[in-house]
Amino acid sequence: MGIFSDQAPDAPAEVALVKKPGSILFVCGMNAIRSPMAEVLTRSLAGGKIYVASAGVTRGERDMFVDAVLEEDGLSLKERQPVGLEELNDGYFDLIITLTPQAHHVVLERMRGFAANVEYWPMPDPTLVTGSREQRLAAYRDVRDRLKRKITERFL
Repeated sequence: MGIFSDQAPDAPAEVALVKKPGSILFVCGMNAIRSPMAEVLTRSLAGGKIYVASAGVTRGERDMFVDAVLEEDGLSLKERQPVGLEELNDGYFDLIITLTPQAHHVVLERMRGFAANVEYWPMPDPTLVTGSREQRLAAYRDVRDRLKRKITERFL
């Protein structure tokens, strides 16, 4: 697990500045909920200053609840469909952020020997919530809001 740092060798740890990466890859299990949500949110919040992509350990199916909660923020996945890691056109990212235990394990295994930094941001799986449509949407909103906080704290 790595982190970008401008810290001089003799500078106190609390003064260390975290660099903003030029490119980020978000990875989750199926690229259907957490990672595409993180991709769209980062692209919007960073104002296009960071190249952002997302993928899943495997390719899943698009989730309409993601569209609904992104639309509440005026955002959209547009025609974007889930992508598996093997389908990525880009092979290099400054930072890879994993959002599920499975994604973290797979990324660490595949990235051995590469210089990419990896951060783990565990996010709950909103599909595990049952109940009414509103209760299920609340779980997706929770993930969206957690991602917005993490993205803002880390990159803005």
